[in-house]
Amino acid sequence: QVQLVESGGGLVQAGGSLRLSCATSGFTFDINNMGWFRQAPGKAREFVSCITRGSGSTMYADSVKGRFTISRDNAKNTLYLQMNSLIPDDTAVYYCAKWGQYEFDYWGQGTQVTVSS
Repeated sequence: QVQLVESGGGLVQAGGSLRLSCATSGFTFDINNMGWFRQAPGKAREFVSCITRGSGSTMYADSVKGRFTISRDNAKNTLYLQMNSLIPDDTAVYYCAKWGQYEFDYWGQGTQVTVSS
């Protein structure tokens, strides 16, 4: 079955960096578009970034553009999110997701990122 498992979250001071990983299995990773989302306490889940299959074109939310970098390693079936210059507003649970035919159809369990000021 499809599985997405995030890791790499933690507590970091403002200005610091973290690298999130999303290990996947149960589907053909390299032919699927993938994405990262986040949900802060009391807020709706929001889009962070996505990356296409093949050429690996990327897209970012304005709030993270220039600070976060999404990437993928198709040989390892793993999605990454490098997060630099973290700010307290980046505090959230981060989720990776697999794009299906019309929407993101599978989600990981999430990894907590906490940025202290």
